[in-house]
Amino acid sequence: MLLKPTVFYFCRLGDMVMLTPALKLLHTRYGRPCQVIGTGTWTGEMYEGHPDVSDVWSFHRHLPFVLDTPWRSLRRALRESHPGPIYVCEQHYRQLPRIRRMLQLSGIDPRRCVYPNDQPLVAPEHLVDRLVRLALRTPDLLRASDYLPPSLRSIDGPRLHVLAHERRERDDWLKSLDWYGRELILLQPGNHRTMGWRRDRWRRRNTDDKWWPLERWVKLLGHVHEVREEAVLVLCGSITEVPMLEQLRAAAQLPRLGLFSGTLRQLFALCEAGHSMISVDTGPAHVAGALGLPIVVLFGAQPAEYWLPRTRGSAAVGVGGPPRSTRVDQISVDEVVTAWHTVIDRRASGQCVHADALEFGRSPA
Repeated sequence: MLLKPTVFYFCRLGDMVMLTPALKLLHTRYGRPCQVIGTGTWTGEMYEGHPDVSDVWSFHRHLPFVLDTPWRSLRRALRESHPGPIYVCEQHYRQLPRIRRMLQLSGIDPRRCVYPNDQPLVAPEHLVDRLVRLALRTPDLLRASDYLPPSLRSIDGPRLHVLAHERRERDDWLKSLDWYGRELILLQPGNHRTMGWRRDRWRRRNTDDKWWPLERWVKLLGHVHEVREEAVLVLCGSITEVPMLEQLRAAAQLPRLGLFSGTLRQLFALCEAGHSMISVDTGPAHVAGALGLPIVVLFGAQPAEYWLPRTRGSAAVGVGGPPRSTRVDQISVDEVVTAWHTVIDRRASGQCVHADALEFGRSPA
């Protein structure tokens, strides 16, 4: 019997990218693509065209869910998917009770559900591994022998999909700027704290551990331009970060230094065409890895060992993070330059480390 798995995860962009290997595993196990419930208006946009996702519901993070537009259709879908398994990936102390209430008000049999807290963690692990391990479990209502998991060698790294019309629009845009056919080196200076309405407060209090001073970005841009002088350097960010990106571009004063502040889907298409990316630890870095872009990621308080983006064979190098450092501004320009040369040298030599050549759960360094 083919079943439709349901996955709850109320997280940010990077986490939802890292969920995709688990979605593929569930699709393969149960025979039907997953329905995903998340937060943020971008969630449905993110999984557009994804073969492992059939339906997406997106709720506001703080609005009572019974007042939210998707609630009635989700409740109906949960009932109609019986006896399909329900995987709750969320562990946040506020969001997990919210999901439990959703399931209770939908009249869902608790035996359909699998929760991450049902089994204790034996050791810290990368988020991709934790989510895959959760997807390997079977709810009490079903027999595990009826839904055997595939070999983990068939579950590659996170994967996102770009549609044909998005590639055409991207190429037209690149041609209009005379960038088509050139190397595109993407740089992501901002994170969720630089685009929120509280960004000025983060800056005043000096509590943004992912902020790298603009003068270091300027020095890095100068080096990258010197090494790849025919490449186009693209500063990426949200529309609210454009003033910060413009300030950085003005300070760098380099030819072929552009800005990108498009939609999420346009970012996917741009990453697919990119040469490499240098980013702080944030969602677009995970997007880049899932689309095969070699990446360097600057880490603040979070350890690279557990949050370094997984890729589909391209190189990914983390710089900083505990125990080496706890803030991005403790990372020197020389360290980032060395890491970037590592990833582009691997690209040039064709050295790729694929998930099926690793013990699953180990990131290429």
